Amino acid sequence: MTVAPVSHPPFHRSLYFKVLLAILIGVVLGVLSPTDPKVVPESLRSLILLPLGWAEAMKPFGDAFIKMIKMLIAPIIFCTVVHGIASMGDLKKVGRVGLKALIYFEFVTTLALGVGLVIINVLRPGAGMNIDAKTIDAKSITAFVAKSKEQDVVGTLMHIIPDTVVSAFAEGEILQVLFFAVLFAVGLQALGERGKRLLEVIDEAAAALFGGRRPRPPRES
Repeated sequence: MTVAPVSHPPFHRSLYFKVLLAILIGVVLGVLSPTDPKVVPESLRSLILLPLGWAEAMKPFGDAFIKMIKMLIAPIIFCTVVHGIASMGDLKKVGRVGLKALIYFEFVTTLALGVGLVIINVLRPGAGMNIDAKTIDAKSITAFVAKSKEQDVVGTLMHIIPDTVVSAFAEGEILQVLFFAVLFAVGLQALGERGKRLLEVIDEAAAALFGGRRPRPPRES
């Protein structure tokens, strides 16, 4: 079977470039207009050219962007996982692809942790910033710390199974959404020809979530 080549937009129009550009603009704006000049290293304080507080005033835009991303994560995962598994037609192929994906995930995660440790110990980001750790509000993470102490291995595994399908999507529980997506895909695959129409609908929904671009199908080899 011949697979049509995937066309890529120019780099300056890609999402990667836009995200990197936004990060760079945020850094520059934070230096040019900090809320408190004391948090800027002394060597860069001469670059404060704008009225103070402009960078912090942009925070609602960042919060809105993050909320919109979180809004789309669950349906994107559901559509792509269901379509990827159900369209392969053979659970043995699904198992091979899943094993490769798990190995890839573990490798990339370990690599990311290694890169993070190297950057922290070599570049030391945040060094030189006059921030008193005692003034940092830790209330925002108190709930997560308490929850982590309550759950054991069995509780964590049981938490993967959602109380209801709707609650998994409403609460943004990605593991629960993934669990339901795998079960739904296996059931859809078992329907055979009768499930193709629903599979096409899910494919179109995934394309809509990706802004008209279809996600790449998983490789079978």
